[in-house]
Amino acid sequence: MVTVSLTGASREDATTVFDVLRTAFPVDRPPDAVSREQPGGHPAVWTAEFVPTQERIPTGPTPLEGSLTATLQGGYVAVDQLCEALRAAFAVDEQGTASGDQEKEVDLRLRTKRP
Repeated sequence: MVTVSLTGASREDATTVFDVLRTAFPVDRPPDAVSREQPGGHPAVWTAEFVPTQERIPTGPTPLEGSLTATLQGGYVAVDQLCEALRAAFAVDEQGTASGDQEKEVDLRLRTKRP
């Protein structure tokens, strides 16, 4: 299982990223779940958990309104599988990684792929 947290994203971009990942892998929430912003003017953090599988459905380039930061945390192979799915849909810049015995965390910057 991989926890994906998005920051610096509009509700629409968060939904777009989660829809891409939901197409490729099972998710911890129903398909019709809509990301919601919380009142109070605090920066939004959008979070979902995904269970990557070897039989993922490939996705193509998907536009975003802006750029956003994604933090992926989970097992090594699972995180790598989600990163691969994100790279198929978005331009991805790796911002940093942290590794442990059983898990790793990867910080990515996502934006629209340019031809």
